[in-house]
Amino acid sequence: MSTQPHYAVPFPIPEANTDHIKRKMFDLPYAHSSPAQKLDIYWPEEGNGPFPVVISIHGGAFMGGDKRDIQIKPMFEVLKHNYVLVGVNYRLSGEATFPALIHDIKAAIRWIRANAQTYLFDPHRIATWGGSAGGYLSLMAGVTAGIRELDDPSLGNADQPDHVQAVVSWFPPTDFLKMDEQLAESGFAPLPEFAHSGENSPESLLLGRKITEVPDLVRVANPETYIRPGLPPFFIQHGRLDETVPYQQSLHFANQLAAVNPQGVTYEILPEARHADPAFETPQNIQKVLNFLDKALRF
Repeated sequence: MSTQPHYAVPFPIPEANTDHIKRKMFDLPYAHSSPAQKLDIYWPEEGNGPFPVVISIHGGAFMGGDKRDIQIKPMFEVLKHNYVLVGVNYRLSGEATFPALIHDIKAAIRWIRANAQTYLFDPHRIATWGGSAGGYLSLMAGVTAGIRELDDPSLGNADQPDHVQAVVSWFPPTDFLKMDEQLAESGFAPLPEFAHSGENSPESLLLGRKITEVPDLVRVANPETYIRPGLPPFFIQHGRLDETVPYQQSLHFANQLAAVNPQGVTYEILPEARHADPAFETPQNIQKVLNFLDKALRF
């Protein structure tokens, strides 16, 4: 968890209860340059795999959250459908600025492939799933495979590929410089002290500079920059009433992605949902995610 108080993460996020999961392992290091570089593994109750893998990436404004907090709770449903769930921690902005967190996610993906036989993973069927900052990282994992500038092979398993076969993203930020303008369009203009363009915003702290002063770096950090043919399928959902990350962020990304990969994106606006709304975690909505994963990974 972040140790510095901040308006974006005003209180610790409670831990999820994992007592009901029989087969699990906690805090396995996937790299060794930071204590944050650890992951948890949850297996289905029965079977020896190899199981398709869903990587859970937590949110928390790039500065908080944890792989074992309640954000992972709806994702436990994948265990009933014969997926392995891997919860990943990554370096937060208080420890390291962009692109360290993307380096970490890719290192975790490579570790999963390198250790597939030991831990019953199917190295050819890997998906990412996250919300908010985790949704952003899920998108980045999907669009930046093989982009050398956003990788750090020294973190380990450099011989393994870093691509994934499917992406689930809930209410992700994409283009940091447009967030305040888009929130204003939706009637949610932030107060100056909470503006995304401010020097104390989660996005500015992630990049290490006020985002308005580093537009080129904002572009490097934007998943839209890496859209190209041949990307994996994406399932993206956003709440129309999101007052934190405007829905236009994922809408614009999805439209750009669909222009290049027409069959490669499913985008849905939840008309009454706010940021991290319980509507995303209903059984009906989780079933939509599972249907997408089955279609993408059960080939």
